[in-house]
Amino acid sequence: MKNANELPVHELLPLLQTRRLTARTLLEACLERIAEREEMVGAWQHFSVDAARRQADSLDAGPVRGLLHGIPVAVKDIIDTADYPTECGSPIHAGRRPGRDAACVARVRSEGAVIMGKTVTTEFAYFKPGKTANPRGPEHTPGGSSSGSAAAVADAMVPVGFGSQTAASLTRPAAYCGITGYKASWGRHDLDGIQGLAPSLDSLGILSRSAEDCEIMRAVLSGEAYRPLDSTGLRPRIGLCETPDWSQAAPEVADAMSIAQRMLEQAGAIVTSLSLPRVFNGLVEIHKQIMAYEARCVLDREYRENRQAMSPQLADLLAGGETISAAEYGAAVNAASQARTEITAILGTLDAIVAPSAPGEAPRGLSATGDPIFSRMWTLLQLPSVAVPVTTGPNGLPVGVQFIGAANQDRKLLGIARLFEALN
Repeated sequence: MKNANELPVHELLPLLQTRRLTARTLLEACLERIAEREEMVGAWQHFSVDAARRQADSLDAGPVRGLLHGIPVAVKDIIDTADYPTECGSPIHAGRRPGRDAACVARVRSEGAVIMGKTVTTEFAYFKPGKTANPRGPEHTPGGSSSGSAAAVADAMVPVGFGSQTAASLTRPAAYCGITGYKASWGRHDLDGIQGLAPSLDSLGILSRSAEDCEIMRAVLSGEAYRPLDSTGLRPRIGLCETPDWSQAAPEVADAMSIAQRMLEQAGAIVTSLSLPRVFNGLVEIHKQIMAYEARCVLDREYRENRQAMSPQLADLLAGGETISAAEYGAAVNAASQARTEITAILGTLDAIVAPSAPGEAPRGLSATGDPIFSRMWTLLQLPSVAVPVTTGPNGLPVGVQFIGAANQDRKLLGIARLFEALN
């Protein structure tokens, strides 16, 4: 029998709603796990046992507050919270206290969630890692930039956490830690109170243990009544896409793609090979160009006033963005727009695309977070994606794939991911 902290959100909800499980009992199971494992995993940037207990006790003392009543939620440390600092993984914002919740935090708090604390992020959600290790293999990176939330969920410290993505910041940590990572369609959720990096790329997302849990959170964030996903009789049309960067995939990624195809076909899906038009070949570089230009604009003050406090990785990104002219940026934006038109037509004939989520297993070492190459293109195209675990690689670490859907068809995509998870 699983401990309470190991249960997914969709199994916890009926227990908490009917008081068969109290918020405090669930919290204490999470706290016990954190006490046992945090020294090794290092998922948390700011965390207070007393503050978490006060929230849980308040919930237990009153009526059921909402759909998420008693659910512990981890919050990536680029997302503002009224009761914890938001430091963005940078000494530039050390001790910064925003004094109010970001829109997404306010939404889940109003539905009864327990805000557990702030999880480690890379510096300004870019490349310089924090202290977090991969709970599946502590000598390996958990991925980034949503490192802490992914590790906390994977290690059963919390059932669900907030992350964000500008390149591969949800997809890659989900893949490396062996959990489900949902990146919302661009513009789908309110980003008020979240530190940006590149406005035309930044998206909110969820790290959890199932597509159903992601759907619960999506519904809350969208202000919709939650309806369980239903894959009964679903026979989705799936395009199996190796992407133009297939040469970067390790053998275990090819295995994961083959296993995913076989499983989908067993479930009744119609799976065909998808070769993208040549216009998609340069999208990784276009993504890099747009991200650098927009990041230079977003972090202008930090760059001008505190460049010496930045890592070489971030300073180089911003210096590169400074060399990109407005005309070059405009050309990149136009190319991205044309590719979005193309992918819309392609997804008019498919229900989802399956592609690699990362180049392989989590690399050894904590000085980097891995290569985002297999998500840059999909993030640029502003599409929703769901990363799911499939198998393990030669070192016994998780390897997965990601499902990509049409813009603003997030619930439909999560339903397809649920269909796949039911077979795994």
